[in-house]
Amino acid sequence: MIRPSGELPVYLYTGVTDMRKAVDGLSALVELQMEHSPFEAAMFVFCNRRKDRIKILVWERNGFVVWFKRLEKECFKWPDENDAKSLTTEELNLLLDGYDIRRMKPHKNLNYQSVN
Repeated sequence: MIRPSGELPVYLYTGVTDMRKAVDGLSALVELQMEHSPFEAAMFVFCNRRKDRIKILVWERNGFVVWFKRLEKECFKWPDENDAKSLTTEELNLLLDGYDIRRMKPHKNLNYQSVN
């Protein structure tokens, strides 16, 4: 899903994130909780309590980008706080596609005809 030029490190915030947070709130989590600079060449990934929403914060040359994904059914196979807190971009793409990256098992495909 995300195909940045070059391989960027991917850091997971394994705590629960309030998805109302925007750039400033996510940047504060990166600095204060993850002890990284939000301006470094990396992707910082956050998940909500229900594990059905993910936000990704990235600094790109002259501004921040925030990606957001909401699942309609099921939930992301989010690592526990004791699991690894970094991924490759390939593992991140698998996680976003619904795979349990520890077991390599995907979500079911959903097919809708309308948003109503």
